Amino acid sequence: MKIQDLCPDDRPREKMMLRGASSLGNAELVAILLRTGTGKMNALEVAQLLMREAGGSLTRASRMTVEQMCRIDGIGPGKAVCIAAALELGKRMCSETPSGEKAVIHSAADIFRELLPVMRGLQHEECWIFYLARNNRIISMEQLSIGGQHATVVDIKFIVRRAIDTLASAVIIAHNHPSGDPTPGKADIELTKVLKKALETFEISLIDHVVIADGKYYSFADERLSVT
Repeated sequence: MKIQDLCPDDRPREKMMLRGASSLGNAELVAILLRTGTGKMNALEVAQLLMREAGGSLTRASRMTVEQMCRIDGIGPGKAVCIAAALELGKRMCSETPSGEKAVIHSAADIFRELLPVMRGLQHEECWIFYLARNNRIISMEQLSIGGQHATVVDIKFIVRRAIDTLASAVIIAHNHPSGDPTPGKADIELTKVLKKALETFEISLIDHVVIADGKYYSFADERLSVT
């Protein structure tokens, strides 16, 4: 059945215009992004296929690559890229503060809230750096590196140089564990020791190292893990 043959109240675009975006289900919103279907399925039915493939979860959908989306009948590269872009915008919106001002970091929980939208569902490791002013307000929050499933490369000299360039008084490093276990490994502990020592040379503090995994986090500072 074509979208045009549906009752106006069941057509995603018309429904959104009449009742607002919040009245639509996930598949209906995806259908608007798709715009068209195939000869056998309308856009809503294609969108429902995508959501079923993702187990009904937008988080799982965000993990899908463009190539994986293209395996679904009715979704080509152009449509897949559009969906991926929309999901990425959603992640970025969640990571913004309501006022648009740079946030102040009070604890590891704040780091967790800042990065969870970015790291949710990742199947690879990413390392992020927070450069902070003297009052712990974020000067800059930057992705440092992207790695594989088990490790990512961290350039100590780059972090120190960037901290000096941004006039940061303190730094927080954070990365994720795709395994779902936030417990730091030997490499994480060693990295923390080396980075702390390098930053102290320039009177810059390493406040914390936060490891995020599957909706949980581990804070070196909270656990009082010695890095000296």
